[in-house]
Amino acid sequence: MKCSATIFAKGRRSRVGAQSCSGSPAILSRAAASEGERVRPRLRRRALAGAAGGAWPWHELAAAKFQVAYQEMKVRTSCVGLQNLLRGLSCCVKSYSKHHRLQTMCLHTKIIPQKRHILDCSGSTCTHRTAATGSILPWRFLSCKQEGTKIPSKRKQNMSITTSELLYKNLLKSEQENWNGISARYEAMTERIKAKLEELHNKYTFNLGSPRIRFGENVYFEENGCIFLSKADDDEGNVEPLFSAEDLGFSDAFIQRIRISPDQRHMAISLKSENSEEATCVVMKLGHFPVLEKVIPNVFNFEWATNDVLYYTSQKNLKCQNVFMTTFSNQKHTKLVYTEQDARFFVDIYCTKDRRFLTINSNSKTTSEVWLVDCRYPFKLPTLVQARTKGVIYHVEHRNNELYILTTYREPAEYKLMKAPVASSGMENWQLVYALEEKTKLVDLEMFSDHSVLFLKNAGHLYLNVISFVSHSVQSIKLPTWACEFELESHPEHTTSTCYFRLTSPVHPPKRFAYSFKENNLIEQAVQEVPITTNCHTTRLLAKSKDETLVPITVFHNMNSKELHRKPLLVHVYGAYGIDLNMSFKEEKLMLIEEGWILAYCHVRGGGELGLRWHKDGCQHNKLKGLYDLKACIVLLHELGFSQPKYTALAAASAGGVLAGALCNTEPELIRAMVLQAPFLDVLNVMMNTHLPLTIEEQEEWGNPLADERCMKYIKSYCPYQNIKPQRYPSVLITAYAKDQRVPLPGILQYVQKLREAALDHASRTRKEGNWMPNIILDIHANGSHCDSSWEDALSEVARHLAFLNKELEEVCSLEHDTKSCR
Repeated sequence: MKCSATIFAKGRRSRVGAQSCSGSPAILSRAAASEGERVRPRLRRRALAGAAGGAWPWHELAAAKFQVAYQEMKVRTSCVGLQNLLRGLSCCVKSYSKHHRLQTMCLHTKIIPQKRHILDCSGSTCTHRTAATGSILPWRFLSCKQEGTKIPSKRKQNMSITTSELLYKNLLKSEQENWNGISARYEAMTERIKAKLEELHNKYTFNLGSPRIRFGENVYFEENGCIFLSKADDDEGNVEPLFSAEDLGFSDAFIQRIRISPDQRHMAISLKSENSEEATCVVMKLGHFPVLEKVIPNVFNFEWATNDVLYYTSQKNLKCQNVFMTTFSNQKHTKLVYTEQDARFFVDIYCTKDRRFLTINSNSKTTSEVWLVDCRYPFKLPTLVQARTKGVIYHVEHRNNELYILTTYREPAEYKLMKAPVASSGMENWQLVYALEEKTKLVDLEMFSDHSVLFLKNAGHLYLNVISFVSHSVQSIKLPTWACEFELESHPEHTTSTCYFRLTSPVHPPKRFAYSFKENNLIEQAVQEVPITTNCHTTRLLAKSKDETLVPITVFHNMNSKELHRKPLLVHVYGAYGIDLNMSFKEEKLMLIEEGWILAYCHVRGGGELGLRWHKDGCQHNKLKGLYDLKACIVLLHELGFSQPKYTALAAASAGGVLAGALCNTEPELIRAMVLQAPFLDVLNVMMNTHLPLTIEEQEEWGNPLADERCMKYIKSYCPYQNIKPQRYPSVLITAYAKDQRVPLPGILQYVQKLREAALDHASRTRKEGNWMPNIILDIHANGSHCDSSWEDALSEVARHLAFLNKELEEVCSLEHDTKSCR
């Protein structure tokens, strides 16, 4: 169970991975799938262990035989940019819409404020209205006419739309030409970094293996888009290939999720390409020659209720509101089981650990509702656990005819474990089993027959709390201090006596551990792994924010480094949706440590590191607190001798772009460079446009400026796009994706255009003072989406980011004639 308050609202502009390939069956782990947060795949092999999944060690003989079977299957912007930009726009684009869409108007309207005649063709028909200069308009709106001008004919309307789209295409082409012209500058360093990252990747991740799904004597696993079968007691490592994604006609897709029916006669898998948010569910009839039974498009997740009854959710325009049931008996049929009417809610399904119930979970960012399907009677109507109550989140597991409910019900509004009889599951019957300590983050929960394991974070440290339902005791185990993140494994049999998981940090590859319920102790698994040679030191700090709240910072640096104040510093921030900063292992982080960099992770309010309250204190009318926290963290780092502003860079992605962009507007002198990945930069216009698929759902995170003028003014006070002004900005590299549905490309194009103009304006005014012009570069990817990219594309992207940062800091060093000290 992944327990962020916002997990169930999907963190639309977040980038925490879509349906993890490890597929932990803990009841809240599914939530990461709905968050839509982009993650770089560590390997192209993405195994999804199902509700019966279990992890098995990988050994050399099995690896060699797998390779044989695998082969048998034949599976196989700178200133120049501003000139190009203006040339592409001719004389039309000089005012900017506040939407994530391009809006055009004549040059003279920037000089003389006046009302404009607006042509709205966003719907099926065109309508007309007036709007003041700078008002919020979609990119399809195009007019330079003053109020009172005659309404143009339908032919002229169509011409306006065509002209607007042409201008957008010209702007996009201009940016692509600009990138092609400037990317050569980083090419040599990018290739060097890629080679180093590939070396580290092969060194530290090969022996991790793939999660396994065990059913009795059979073990299923996925490698490189192929499904394999082996025997649990086969010491020789023999594997049998079953089928591949390529066999099914999905050569460009990866396997995202695997679920096997209880009798092992059917397997359902989801296939997803890197250019799409929606996945396709393929159901195979297993046997000596697996047969394709059914293809279901646009599926979010799915679970087997019985041997031949599959429940699944459909996804459209980033929304998931319908649950279907389909059968694979002699009389096959599909029917709609549940529909969610409230646009703020997202629906997914989950099978309890003992396979007694299938739960239909409807969640907004602040409220939950759960319906139960009894797997013994899958055709009966779902029954309601507890009607949704505003502000109450809850999730359900089952044990011994009782529901175990993880919920925010009652004060304090943090997660508690409660229970109630199945027959009387209403809130009035919920009894407290265990409550978390203050400022503790519940990362996940696993239910077993006689125990429950809670995975916790407190003050930057990781803990296990093991609840015994037999002795009614709780044992707390503090985990190694270097660990920053859990990687949970799937446990198919709820009667098992051991709980497996992995610990990791940005600079420590995952290490496998096991907790034995019988022995009541923690065991570090003896696995083949390469020892880490980097002498990395981990420091945990607390920065005092503007309101004196203490904000955690996690710092990594090489213990052999001297003069830390002269070393480059890379600061990471997110601070939205109650989601923690991603602190799992990344090869590039280890490489940076080896090369003398300092890494800092700022756990600002709006994230979830200190529990649900920490998120609440940084959302809606508290968003500025996250900005104050970020400033306090960077200032403290510099005061303590961790680098200095001219050697400091900032990295953020998706919704993290809000705080990063806001810091650039308010405190640009604190950093030298910034890299942003699919950043959310225009909060106001997105939240003003209810036609966008996620706007209504996200009102609980950002507020509703349409209904509340105070909210509108507050968002405008920190929104990165709205607050760009002529001043000295840091250099910026932004990576965007042409097919990104969560952060549309037109909004990023507008931001880059406006930022360049502001930087150019400032440079032209201060040229006599020898001021420099920042590099403001946009790298647009035709492939890839907000949530996924191939390993190869992700590797190139990371390498370009690091090459850009190295070049920017090299320029500082060359200006100071002190290159040696900056290496």
